Amino acid sequence: MFYVLLVFVAAASIAAYLLFFLNQVPGAKEERFGALEALPEHLGRWKVDEISPEARAALEKGLRREVRVLYEPATGLFGGEVFIHQARCRRLSDNAIESVEPERRVKRRRVKP
Repeated sequence: MFYVLLVFVAAASIAAYLLFFLNQVPGAKEERFGALEALPEHLGRWKVDEISPEARAALEKGLRREVRVLYEPATGLFGGEVFIHQARCRRLSDNAIESVEPERRVKRRRVKP
């Protein structure tokens, strides 16, 4: 029973060390898990979507689909960086907003070099 407790304490100590090491040492996460994917070039700006199936369906209805990506930085100890994808459709005739799609939150991925 004593050895089980000893192994448990050792495992908890290693986990705590790795947790703080990866969060506090600059470059440790990137070295072990890869760098975060690059930010999109049109970050925060509306861009006309022309290639997605949703955009083609909107164009058949006389609408133009616009999308944008917002960036939300990490918050808290375990919080991750998030991209927020937004989309809206405008009428081609008078450029008024016809509909707004719900936001999608996508976690920022790590890319191995």
